Amino acid sequence: MKRYVALLRGINISGKNKIAMSELKAGFAELGYTAVSTYLNSGNVVFCADIDDKERLSNEIRSMINKRFGLDIPVFVVSQEELEDILKNAPEWWGDSSKEIYDNLIFMFPDISYDSFYNEVGNPKEEYEKIYHYKNVIFWSFSRKDYQKTNWWSKTASSKISDRITIRTANTVRKNSRALEIMKPERTRRAAVAAMAKPRRPVHREKWPGYWKYSFRSRLVMAR
Repeated sequence: MKRYVALLRGINISGKNKIAMSELKAGFAELGYTAVSTYLNSGNVVFCADIDDKERLSNEIRSMINKRFGLDIPVFVVSQEELEDILKNAPEWWGDSSKEIYDNLIFMFPDISYDSFYNEVGNPKEEYEKIYHYKNVIFWSFSRKDYQKTNWWSKTASSKISDRITIRTANTVRKNSRALEIMKPERTRRAAVAAMAKPRRPVHREKWPGYWKYSFRSRLVMAR
């Protein structure tokens, strides 16, 4: 089982493209993916799959969203290994603890190159924003108070290639990475649930004051 993060572009923004995370998780489960979890309402889904083909995964998820919600949402899929590699190669100035700086990671979809993206949005303003290109992502940081003075702030949202990229903050990217590290394959979760549901010898109150008799029904509910 491989671990992935699916990044949905442009959902739940200003009342548009509404998708409930509980319904989204159910859709992923119907596709046969396991250990599904979401982070925030912006479309970050961590999951496991036996499929070693990101394009296929992206197409399956996009088709599911279209059928289930009636929306055509671009989906960027990144594996655990790829995300770890990206974070290991982040520039020193990206993702520090400064609250005055807004650190972002731009994910470019496979059908767009860095040169095409750069030619469309133009040069960043060096006095207000920093960028660093690595493989199919761009590390992008700028001062929160000067965001309107940057060149890329408006261009990434309104240019012709805006629907071929999706952006996440440094904090969101790292939380997605941590979620991948701690997630357990479905078979492990099922084994844990089965172990909890296995009948055990009753523990009587008269022998152990303060304890209730073992209840199979209550333990099974708690394990779900």
